[in-house]
Amino acid sequence: MNPSMSGLFLDAEALYLELLRGVRLIGQPDMRLVGITSGGAWLAERLQRDMGLQGQAGTLSSAMHRDDFAQRGLSAGGQTVLPFDVNGAHILVLDDVLYTGRTLRAVINELFDYGRPGSVKLAVLVDRGGRQLPIQPDFAAARVSLAASQSLALARDAQGHFSFNVQES
Repeated sequence: MNPSMSGLFLDAEALYLELLRGVRLIGQPDMRLVGITSGGAWLAERLQRDMGLQGQAGTLSSAMHRDDFAQRGLSAGGQTVLPFDVNGAHILVLDDVLYTGRTLRAVINELFDYGRPGSVKLAVLVDRGGRQLPIQPDFAAARVSLAASQSLALARDAQGHFSFNVQES
């Protein structure tokens, strides 16, 4: 992260520990973790391991359901992988940064292409506000305000440690 760009310092590892605590609070025994590519998928993978959950976390891609598909096209960010039956499953969707809500709307549509879950909850590392759709997380490790010209993205190093990058657009 470049803290001089925004005056903001977020400790991604400390926020991950808060997310782990929050997921344990809102979770249930048969919950399935699914992360939004790429940062949310990294979170889901690490939470799956740190919580000692059996199996593999799922991954959801927003590419096919984005409302800006005509402008963006297909991204190379990853594909949806759901290693369990979605029908009746209690699913916790994980994302690194929640902003407008449009990506979440797209991944929920993608999720329902695979079946009808019993329930869907959302946990995010950072909620930065600025919603354009009526979507709220069930748990957010932090809430911050950034200018519309700034973007916040989770990064992961070779050892799996998290950090944030803040960029001006």
